[in-house]
Amino acid sequence: MANQFDLVVIGTGTAAMAVAMRVRAKSWSVAVIDHRPFGGTCALRGCDPKKMLVGGASAVDHVRRMSGNGVAGDVHIAWSELIAFKRTFTDPVPEKHEHRYEEKGIHSYHGHARFVGPNSLTVGGESLEARHVLIAAGAEPIKLHIPGEEYFVTNEDFLAMQRLPQRIVLVGGGYIASEFSHIAARAGAQVTILQRGQRMLTHFDPDLVGWLMDKFAEIGVDVRLRTTVEAIEKKGAGFVVHTTSEGGGSTFEADLVVHAAGRAPSLDGLDLEVGGIAVENGRLKLNEHLQSVSNPAVYAAGDAAQKGPPLTPVSSHDAKVVAANLLEGNRHTPDYRGVPSVAFTIPPIAAVGLSEDEARQQGLKFQTKSQKASEWFTARQAAEKTYGFKVMVEDDTGRILGAHLVGPHADEVINLFALAIRHDLTADNLKTTMFAYPTGASDIGYML
Repeated sequence: MANQFDLVVIGTGTAAMAVAMRVRAKSWSVAVIDHRPFGGTCALRGCDPKKMLVGGASAVDHVRRMSGNGVAGDVHIAWSELIAFKRTFTDPVPEKHEHRYEEKGIHSYHGHARFVGPNSLTVGGESLEARHVLIAAGAEPIKLHIPGEEYFVTNEDFLAMQRLPQRIVLVGGGYIASEFSHIAARAGAQVTILQRGQRMLTHFDPDLVGWLMDKFAEIGVDVRLRTTVEAIEKKGAGFVVHTTSEGGGSTFEADLVVHAAGRAPSLDGLDLEVGGIAVENGRLKLNEHLQSVSNPAVYAAGDAAQKGPPLTPVSSHDAKVVAANLLEGNRHTPDYRGVPSVAFTIPPIAAVGLSEDEARQQGLKFQTKSQKASEWFTARQAAEKTYGFKVMVEDDTGRILGAHLVGPHADEVINLFALAIRHDLTADNLKTTMFAYPTGASDIGYML
């Protein structure tokens, strides 16, 4: 006899928990399934533990920048102690999540979920029937289909290492490669990035990325662009990474090779075809309500849906939309306007809204103000040369179309631009706001 539920949730991350809790509060019977420790990517394997390591690297970097400016003495990262600090956050997460589910009367299942029908699943030998199913299983590293791919470590492995290897190669040029390289280099590792594309951090403004690349060079990160990894070879206790580029073939020796070349929805093993759930190019085919186009009982949210940017706030937003549609019928659609994005390099780079190219492609008329502002007080106070911005304001309306920042406090200041874009505040609205001084936000008026 199958266990009967109003909703079965596959995954236990940000989107999964939010939907489960919201519908359970309306007296729905709910079950959650995960084959990994409960908590999801952000809390256990992604943004939160990463930011705790960034905190240690930032502290060291700040002291080094202030050397000769009133701060004396040598500092370094004690890697095992930093990892232990990270674990003070991550280790309690699974138990806390399971306790919350139990407390709310939500049933928990450990194991791999698999569809055996449009409304039927199995997990760990048990059968579950559900009126609705939410796929919120997150994302996983894409397959590169190269010899030696099994030697890659993932972001999760990197964040759990008790010892930092001396020579690290990161394959890819996005968030993970950028952030991990800044952490590892400041912890004393020799770091190389192998990026197939023409530049790093393609989701960010190319001019600001160019300014940030000076920081990569300053901390000793060797960035190789237009370089394709062809194979990874095991050699003794280490590895040899074989590449091709415009200049021919090259090899790089490493003690650790990190997969940072992109992630895709974690759908393998779910037997979606049996559940009548359509997939196209590795992604679920969803309508505007985040519902499967082929099986109306199934919804998706967060990284598994990939309708919006792959960011934790988007997962939370998707969860609100899905929960409302489950409870009220399909009346809600996601709104991804003004979602800020940050790469937590040191210093960080951030963006919200349109890029210059996107604004031009839409035929918008606008003014761009851009400057590398190394001499502004915000930069000088932090002894940080990498500081700059690019902001686009529409001619007729004064709307902020896009904001792009790099440097101290960029990760916080970008949220004020996000607020303006999402709620249609104008440049004049921001310019006439009296921000606390001197803070990163007090520079906004000069950026407009």
